[in-house]
Amino acid sequence: MGRTKEDASIGIIGMGDMGKMYAQRLSDAGWRVNACDRPENYESLKQEFASQQRVTIFPNGHFVSRISDFILYSVEAGVIDRVVAQYGPSTKVGAIVGGQTSCKGPELAAFEKHLPEDVEIVSCHSLHGPKVNPKGQPLVLIQHRASDESVQFVDRILSSFGSKHVYLSGEMHDRITADTQAVTHAAFLSMGTAWQANKQFPWEISRWVGGIENVKINITLRIYSNKWHVYAGLAILNPAAKQQIRQYAESVTELYKLMIGGHREELKRRVKAAGASVFKEGTASQDLLLKDEVLDQFSLSNRSREKAPPNSHLSLLAIVDCWSKLGIVPYDHMICSTPLFRLWLGVTEYLFRNPELLEEALDTAIDDNTFRSDDLEFTFAARAWSDCVSFGDFESYRDRFEKIASYFAPRFAEASKLGNEMMKTILEKTSNKP
Repeated sequence: MGRTKEDASIGIIGMGDMGKMYAQRLSDAGWRVNACDRPENYESLKQEFASQQRVTIFPNGHFVSRISDFILYSVEAGVIDRVVAQYGPSTKVGAIVGGQTSCKGPELAAFEKHLPEDVEIVSCHSLHGPKVNPKGQPLVLIQHRASDESVQFVDRILSSFGSKHVYLSGEMHDRITADTQAVTHAAFLSMGTAWQANKQFPWEISRWVGGIENVKINITLRIYSNKWHVYAGLAILNPAAKQQIRQYAESVTELYKLMIGGHREELKRRVKAAGASVFKEGTASQDLLLKDEVLDQFSLSNRSREKAPPNSHLSLLAIVDCWSKLGIVPYDHMICSTPLFRLWLGVTEYLFRNPELLEEALDTAIDDNTFRSDDLEFTFAARAWSDCVSFGDFESYRDRFEKIASYFAPRFAEASKLGNEMMKTILEKTSNKP
């Protein structure tokens, strides 16, 4: 007889933003949840969930592991091995264990190393942040060491979210998340770094007003308003991600050199060849994003876009150049794409499928100095983030991230509200696309 809501319980080790979201939604769906975080957070968590009858907070993961039927480790990728080593041996006989990290290689290795052999492993990954409605979003399930019956049990539990379940191996998951997330995050992290280096709040400057600019600003602030480790684990622990972030920095640098060198024809030839490689025939009918006039609704600025000068869009040109160099076809991974990736692909496609706009950006890159200093700082930033990831140092990543985040922090609340509206509108547009 299969396990049911009446006789089974779910354990969550790690009650950060995603852990809390899981606990809330699973308990609302009728499951009993046993949860814990670091010991120093025990009392505050007990208070926070005091009114939730189906959620029981425990002092540590030993209590959670020994009584739960499906145990989910919702901790930072950088500490997964240490946490599983600590609590894994206490796992209930015959239980199923999974994790929520964005890089499955180290996670699954930790499970194999520290979990008893009578424990099954079914991992998962919600491909969105805790503030995004999970309905319709991709949720990856990984049958690593488990029976089909156990996978079906986890499937039933997670069906509470209304997400689209995608079944992958751990290795394929890491390859796809690198393809869809690594460079996307690097681009926005670099934008924020460049604006901070130039002491700019871009929404206060007329040249940063307009549809594509609204996306850049809102998503950059959205990323920096999250926790640093959300992005560090994927970038540092996933070898494919490191390679892609390095290529993005190289693409940014090489294109910028063509711009300042005045090499118009070479720049156009390279960018258009990359566009032809990424946006092949047969994908032209995929209208992924709303038009400029709709995106104009989502602005932090009170300024009119009428006087906004053309932009070189170096960040967009470089991402297509990067995809082309690495042989990545972004449409291949739409079933496992994050909201940010679909949005970034959408604005990139919007630029490259509009010949007049692309030509304007390329001519601006050569002839107009308006964005030259911004592009210089963006180039520095892309290289610096790549170096930071290559060194594999979580603390330097954290220091760099939090320094930029503190600069933009006063506008996070407003940007989050606008960003949520923008994401909702655009994701409704793209939800049924391949």
